[in-house]
Amino acid sequence: MPTVSSKRRLTAGAALVVAALVTTTACGGGDGDDGDSKGAGYNAALDKVANPSKKKGGTLRMVGKQDLDSADPQRAYYGMSWDFMRFYTRQLVSYDTKPGKAGTKLVPDLATSTAKISDDGKTYTYKLRDGLTWEDGSKLTSKDIKYGIERSWATDTITGGPGYIRQALDPDKKYQGPYKDKGGLKAIQTPDDQTIVFKLPKRNGDFEQFLAMPSGSPVKEAKDTKAKYTARPFSSGPYKFQEYKSGKKILLVRNTAWKKSSDPIRAALPDKVDVTISANLEENDKKLMAGDYDVDLNGTGMTQSGRVTAVQKHRDSVDNMHTSFVRYVALIHPAKPFDNVHCRKAVFYGTNFAGLQQTRGGKVAAGDIANSTFPVAIPGHSDYDPYGVLARKGKPDAAKAKDELKKCGKPNGFSAKLTARNNNPGEVDAAEALQAQLDKVGIKVEVESLDGADSASITGSPSVVKKRGYSMQMSGWGPDFPSGQGYAQPLFDSRYLIDNGNYNESQIKDKKIDGLFDKAIAETDPAKAGEIYKQLDKRILDNADWMPFLYEKNITWRGPRLTNAYMSDAYNGRYDYVSLGVTK
Repeated sequence: MPTVSSKRRLTAGAALVVAALVTTTACGGGDGDDGDSKGAGYNAALDKVANPSKKKGGTLRMVGKQDLDSADPQRAYYGMSWDFMRFYTRQLVSYDTKPGKAGTKLVPDLATSTAKISDDGKTYTYKLRDGLTWEDGSKLTSKDIKYGIERSWATDTITGGPGYIRQALDPDKKYQGPYKDKGGLKAIQTPDDQTIVFKLPKRNGDFEQFLAMPSGSPVKEAKDTKAKYTARPFSSGPYKFQEYKSGKKILLVRNTAWKKSSDPIRAALPDKVDVTISANLEENDKKLMAGDYDVDLNGTGMTQSGRVTAVQKHRDSVDNMHTSFVRYVALIHPAKPFDNVHCRKAVFYGTNFAGLQQTRGGKVAAGDIANSTFPVAIPGHSDYDPYGVLARKGKPDAAKAKDELKKCGKPNGFSAKLTARNNNPGEVDAAEALQAQLDKVGIKVEVESLDGADSASITGSPSVVKKRGYSMQMSGWGPDFPSGQGYAQPLFDSRYLIDNGNYNESQIKDKKIDGLFDKAIAETDPAKAGEIYKQLDKRILDNADWMPFLYEKNITWRGPRLTNAYMSDAYNGRYDYVSLGVTK
């Protein structure tokens, strides 16, 4: 999942201010003595619940710099949209309501249990709970789940959502979706209203992860307005839409037909969820700190000025969230001399990872130096560090960089062209810092800044990349779901290399990597799959295919009124919105 961010710039000075203030907090100054916050305490929502409560009532007030990409569960792809949709959608299985990594565990939702899987790993069977209803009080059945999932096949109308379920159930793309094919998808069977069966052509150990996405949500056929469904989805969860003005406002109110006895996941504490959309980031931060709003819908962290003020004056309402996003530089194989592994290794040794960390905001605001291509929360991450990045505390090794340049036949260095997005916080700054670092070992880098909105058609198009002479791309990436497949396959599998919207930016074509994906995906034991993904991670690092440099963190506001707040790894380091409550 690519990052979606807004315009703001980071400076080393602001990073040092935040780092110093947070260090004071960590040393015991976070009890509110020096500020005016009455929050639960600095980092109170990391790996634990801040202000635990079962008290119902009040209005949860959210503000976002941008709207949901879609309110239609089959069309949404932003992580914050998936998090928010738990208010009004349900799935057969969903993520546990626990802090941190524990929140990535799949638990039954509409179903009475996780799947009963056949011995050959291809058939998944679920029984539904009793008492499932739609917002009009009508019974929710297995046929509603089947229909909702089938909508994903109507790609000329239901656009924008993930395609994992389609790929798993219909790899030959024979089904046309429910609007054109009334016969339905044969791979999904509903023998009765309480039973649903999925028949996979081949094993996929992440199949339940696909069903946990909003694209696995039921939709009542009689209420399906097709492309217009995003304007007023029909609720199967504890809240329903009272008002939705695209790009401006969302107001959810209680769905009185929802039964808590049928839903072990959703706490449904607030009476209302009121969302304001405003593109004025600094003003949003000010209003959060003034108490006008409780939490940021987008969950991408505060602005430079906002986080300094928050940590300085309201630090008991601040969490230094780790996310599942990795900041990286893709080294493009077809672009000479990066077709030579030693030229790619020279970049690894010549990079000052600690300098990039500082440029993006320091350890506190930007995150930890990365050694693995996988984020820490995803099975596949390891301590493997072939270039000694962590051992040298992120400092470069100029001697080894120059030795690799000799090995690739470029003893005097070479030229390269690096892209960076000018509307992604700190990315151009980091690219220019890397430019200065690599210049010291003879690698002359030209930086070209681009609008992130053009990624699909420019950096996501191998033909355009070749035409423009790009050889390096700086970006960030987070998982669609917490597994190696959900994180890494679009980045490294040669079969995901496409003409437009391509995320295999290094243009890796390695049959061994493809084979490791196949082996890991067919493995139904997540621990065993994780070990295979570690082999894949090692292969990519050994070949210097793709250079990670940061495991991203951000400074996030947690309003003092919030109860039951905790960071969930299932939602890339956001709060689990469906558990939140407020004090009146």
